[in-house]
Amino acid sequence: MASSHSSSPVPQGSSSDVFFKKEVDPTKHIRPVQSLPDVCPKEPTVTDQHRWTIYHSKVNLPAALNDPRLAKRESDFFTKTWGLDFVDTEVIPSFYLPQISKEHFTVYQQEISQREKIHERCKNICPPKDNFDRTLLHTHDKSRTDLDQVPKIFMKPDFALDDSLTFNSVLPWSHFNTAGGKGNRDAASSKLLQEKLSHYLDIVEVNIAHQISLRSEAFFHAMTSQHELQDYLKKTSQAVKMLRDKIAQIDKVMCEGPLHILRLALTRNNCVKVYNKLKLMATVHQTQPTVQVLLSTSEFVGALDLIATTQEVLQQELQGIHSFRHLGSQLCELEKLIDKMMIAEFSSYSHSDLNRPLEDDRQILEEERLVSLVFGLLKQRKLNFLEIYSEEMIITAKNIIKQCVIDKVSQIEDIDTDAVMKLADQMRMLNFPQWFDLLKDIFSKFTVFLQRVKATLNIIHSVVLSVLDKNQRTRELEEISQQKNAAKDNSLDTEVAYLIHEGMFISDAFSESELTPIAIDTTSQRNASPNSEPCSSDSVSEPECTTDSSSSKEQTSSSATPGGADIMVNEDMKLTDLELGKLANTIQELVYSASDICHDRAVKFLMSRAKDGFLEKLNSTEFITLSRLMETFILDTEQICGRKSMSLLGALQSQANKFVNRFHEERKTKLSLLLDNERWKQADVPAEFQDLVDSISDGKIALPEKKSGATEERKPAEVLIVEGQQYAVVGTVLLLIRIILEYCQCVDNIPSITTDMLTRLSDLLKYFNSRSCQLVLGAGALQVVGLKTITTKNLALSSRCLQLIVHYIPVIRAHFEARLQPKQYSMLRHFDHITKDYHDHIAEISAKLVAIMDSLFDKLLSKYEVKAPVPSACFRNICKQMAKMHEAIFDLLPEEQTQMLFLRINASYKLHLKKQLSHLNVINDGGPQNGLVTADVAFYTGNLQALKGLKDLDLNMAEIWEQKR
Repeated sequence: MASSHSSSPVPQGSSSDVFFKKEVDPTKHIRPVQSLPDVCPKEPTVTDQHRWTIYHSKVNLPAALNDPRLAKRESDFFTKTWGLDFVDTEVIPSFYLPQISKEHFTVYQQEISQREKIHERCKNICPPKDNFDRTLLHTHDKSRTDLDQVPKIFMKPDFALDDSLTFNSVLPWSHFNTAGGKGNRDAASSKLLQEKLSHYLDIVEVNIAHQISLRSEAFFHAMTSQHELQDYLKKTSQAVKMLRDKIAQIDKVMCEGPLHILRLALTRNNCVKVYNKLKLMATVHQTQPTVQVLLSTSEFVGALDLIATTQEVLQQELQGIHSFRHLGSQLCELEKLIDKMMIAEFSSYSHSDLNRPLEDDRQILEEERLVSLVFGLLKQRKLNFLEIYSEEMIITAKNIIKQCVIDKVSQIEDIDTDAVMKLADQMRMLNFPQWFDLLKDIFSKFTVFLQRVKATLNIIHSVVLSVLDKNQRTRELEEISQQKNAAKDNSLDTEVAYLIHEGMFISDAFSESELTPIAIDTTSQRNASPNSEPCSSDSVSEPECTTDSSSSKEQTSSSATPGGADIMVNEDMKLTDLELGKLANTIQELVYSASDICHDRAVKFLMSRAKDGFLEKLNSTEFITLSRLMETFILDTEQICGRKSMSLLGALQSQANKFVNRFHEERKTKLSLLLDNERWKQADVPAEFQDLVDSISDGKIALPEKKSGATEERKPAEVLIVEGQQYAVVGTVLLLIRIILEYCQCVDNIPSITTDMLTRLSDLLKYFNSRSCQLVLGAGALQVVGLKTITTKNLALSSRCLQLIVHYIPVIRAHFEARLQPKQYSMLRHFDHITKDYHDHIAEISAKLVAIMDSLFDKLLSKYEVKAPVPSACFRNICKQMAKMHEAIFDLLPEEQTQMLFLRINASYKLHLKKQLSHLNVINDGGPQNGLVTADVAFYTGNLQALKGLKDLDLNMAEIWEQKR
C-alpha cells in the first residue's frame, strides 16, 4: 500500500522480503481463496502422490442423491430425507426477519468506496499476479521444498548453541561416544552428521543466492542511486552549515541581549520574592511576642486571628522552612492556653457582672469586653461558657437573699445575733411587717438581677445571630462567585480558542490575562510598609496586612451589636448554622432558667419562714398583702423573661390552700360557737350591718370601710332592711352575712382560690342550715342553750333568717360565676342544692307551725259541746290561741306569708270542727244546735279577721257542714 504513493514501481527498501511483502501479501489479505485458480499446481513429489485430495472424488451429485431402496425415483431431491409425504408449499416470510433491500447496503458501500478506490489504484501501480513468470513461481516452490528438508530447529528465532537442549538436539553425544568397541561406527556416524549439516548449509546458501538473484535489479538500482544520494547529502550539509551560521549571527545580534534582560528581570523577581519571604519570616518571627502583647490587653480574638493567620502562612508559604519547624506546635499550645484564659476571663466577667452592687444603673458591664470574649469562645467552639454563666447565676441568687437577710437583721435591735447564730433562725424572729419588707426587698433585687441577666444574654444572643447572618451572606456570595467563575471559564475557553487560532500559545494567553495581575497584587500586598497601621483594629496583626492569605481567606465585615460596639465577624467561625441555632435556643432557655432560679430561691425562702407555721397564722389582710406581692413579682418576671415560672406560683397556691383551710375552719368554728350560744331571739341590727347590706344592694360584695364617728351616733335598728323588705334576724345570721362577704372578698383578692372558696362557702351554708335545723326544729337548743321550750316565735325567726340567706344566694352565685372559668361552671350547682335545702327547711318550719295549731285544735275541739252560753268556752280559748300565734309571727314574717300560714291553720281548724260536728250529729238544718254552732263560728271568724293583716282573708266557713245526701 505504501508503494502506491511512490513515483517508481521499484521498491526502495533494504530488506530482502520487501518485494514479496509489497506484491503477495495484499492479495492474501484481500482475497486469499480466489488466488488458488490463478496459481498452477506444483509438481507432486513422491510423498504427495499417495495423498488423497478432493480431486480424487469421481462420484457425481445425482448418483449421490439416488436411494436404491426406493421403488421409484423421487420427483424432488428433498423427498430423500423428508419422505414421500412431503408437499412443497410456499414458505411464509418470517415476522422476525426484516426485508433486506439495496438501501441496507448504502452505508456499507459508502464506507468501502474509499478502500475500493485505493485498491484499484494499487492494482494499476503494481503488476498483476498473472504477469509473473510461472517459471519464477515454480522455482520458488522448489526452493521452498528444499528448505523443508532443513530441520525446524535451525529456523527458530531463539536458536542458540549455548543452550544445552539445543546443543544436544543438533549434536547428539551418541555420535561422539567411542567406548565399548564402537569406535568405527561412531566415526562413521559423526562423518554422516557432518555431511548432513554441510548439506543443510548448501541448501541455505543456494536459497540465499536465489533470493539475491531475484532482487538483482533492486541492488543495481541502489548502487546507481548511491552516487546521487551522496551528492544530495553534500548539498544538504552545506545548506545546514550556512543556516547554522546565519542562526548564530541572528542569536548574537537579536537574542542574547533580550535574553539577558529577561534573565535579569527574572533574577530581580526572584530577589523580590526572597526579600518578601524574608520579610514574611521576620513578621512570623514576631508572632509570639505580638500574641503576648494582645493577651496582656485581653484581645483574645485578635490573638486567635493572628495565630490562625500565622499557621496558614506556615502551611502555605513557609512550608519546609527549617527554622520554623517547631513554631506550629508552639502556636497550637499557645492556642490551648488562650482557650483556658478565655474560660477563666469569662468566669471572672460573669462573677463581676452579676455580683456588682444592684444600685448600679448600668445593665451591662464592659460590653466590648463581653463581645470580644464571646467571639473568641465561638471561634474556638467553647460552647460550655453558658454553663459557667448559669452556675454563676445560681450562686448570685443565693448571695442576694443572704445579703438581704443580713442587712435586715442588722437593722433590728431586738435580735441578738450573738445568741442566735444561724441566719435562718434570726430571720424567723422577724414579725410579719419586718419579714414582709425583707421579702419585698428581695423581690425588687431579683427584678434588677433578672434585667441584668437578660441584657447580658441579649448581647450574647446578638453576637450569635450576627455570626449566623454572616455565614448565610458568605454562602450567598460564594454561590454568586461560583456563577461568575463559571461564566468566566466559558469566556476564557472562547478566548483561548481564538488565541490558538491566531497562532499564540496557551501559556502566553494565561500569562497575559491572569498571571501578571495576580503577581502584581501579591507583590503590592507584600510590599506594604511594616510601620503602617493595622488593617482593621488593634487585634489584627501585621501578617494579616502583609500576606495574601489574610486578604483572600479571612475577609471580615463590620457589624454593630445592639449596644453599639463595632465587631468584626470572621469567616473562620467553624460553627454550622445548626449549632448556632441550638446555641441561640440555649441562650433563650438560659433566660427562662434565670427566672426559675429566682423563683426557686424565693420558694426556699418562704418555706424556711413557714417551718414554724408562720404563714398559716397570718390573718386575711396579711395573707392577701403577701399574695398580691408574690403575684406582682410573678408578673414582673414573666414580663422580663417572657415565660411564667411555676415554682413560686405553686408555692403560693399551696399556701393559699392552707390559708383557705384555716380561714374556713376558723369561720366554721366561729359559726358553730355562735349557733351553740344562740337563744333564737330577735336581735337589734347595728348600723354597720345595715351599711353592709346596703353595699350589697349597690352591687358591691365587699366589706365597707369603717366610718369613725358616724357609726357611734346611729342607733341599732330592730329589723334589717334589704331592698325594702324587713327581716327580723338573730345575731348569728348577721355575723354569717359578714362571714359570707369575707369569703367573697377573699376570692377577689386571691383569684387562684376561687374554686376552693366556693366549696368551703357551700359547706358553711350547708352547716348553718343543718345546725339551725337541729337546734330549732330538732329542739337541740333546749339542751345546748338551756331554753325551756321552742316557741312559735323561735320558729318564725328561724324561718325568716333562712329566707334572708336564700335572698343572697343568687347574688353570691353571680359573684363566683364572674370569677370562674367556663369549664368550672359545673361547680355552681352547689348553690342550687343549697337553695333547695333552704326552701325545704323553710317549708318544714311552716309545717311545724301549722302542726302546733293542729294539735291545739284537736285537743280543744274534741271537748266541744253544742250548748249555751254563746260563744262557748272552747271557741273563746281557740280565738285566744290564734291571737297569740298572730302576735308571735306577724312582726317576724311578711304579711303574705302570714296570710298563707293562717289559711293553712284555718283549713286545719275547719277540718277538726267538721269532724266534731259530724261526731255530735249536728247538721245545717236551722235547728237550735245549728244556731249555736253558727254563733260560735261567727265569733271565731270575727276575731280572726279582726287580727292585723287578716281582714280580707277568705275563711269559707261553709265547708264545716257536710253536704246533704
